[in-house]
Amino acid sequence: MSIAIKVLGTGCPKCKTMTSLVQEVVNENNIDATIEKVEDIMDIMTFNVMSTPALVINDVVAIKGRIPSKAEVLDLLNDNKPATNVGGSCCSSDSCC
Repeated sequence: MSIAIKVLGTGCPKCKTMTSLVQEVVNENNIDATIEKVEDIMDIMTFNVMSTPALVINDVVAIKGRIPSKAEVLDLLNDNKPATNVGGSCCSSDSCC
């Protein structure tokens, strides 16, 4: 399951910078994510954002009105990674239960 990322902004230089920065973080860290650029003002308003650029992760506004650092974006994405069940559940293997 991938992380759903939306960059909200009407196409200003800061919005383009945010999009590039998020794409770099995703690529450099091999994060399973989809990135969508949302430029329509009516779509942006559905997130109750009045200041762009804004970063939305899994439909939750994480940042608005500024460009974050790469480290901040990475931390936010790591905090929103879906849980993985390494090795399966205990009862699905022959080693226990």
